[in-house]
Amino acid sequence: MKVILVFCTVPDVGVGREIAGVLLEQKLAACVSLLGGCESHYVWEGRRETSQEVLLKIKTAESCWEELKAQILEKHPYDCPEILRVDAVDGLGDYLAWVLASVKKKP
Repeated sequence: MKVILVFCTVPDVGVGREIAGVLLEQKLAACVSLLGGCESHYVWEGRRETSQEVLLKIKTAESCWEELKAQILEKHPYDCPEILRVDAVDGLGDYLAWVLASVKKKP
C-alpha cells in the first residue's frame, strides 16, 4: 500500500469539519488538516471569482482513494470541487506506517 495526499478546498470550517468527520469515522483518512485563510482566485462560468476557502490536506492510503473521493463528492456543496491526489514519494517511515495502519484495509 502507498500513502497519498488529497487536497480539497471547501467554503468554510464547518464543511471542512463535516467532511473530516466522515472520512475519519469511515477510516478513509488517517488525518485531515484544515488550513484556513485560503483566498482562491479563479474563472468560473466565464466570470472571474474570488473566494475565501479552507484547504483540507488529507492523509490516506491509495486503496482508499475511490471511496474517499465519492464521500467528498457526496458531502461537498460545490458543483465541481477541487479534489487532487498527490502520491507521497517518500517520507518519515514511522509516519507513513501510521497512516497506513490508521485506514481501512482492502479485503
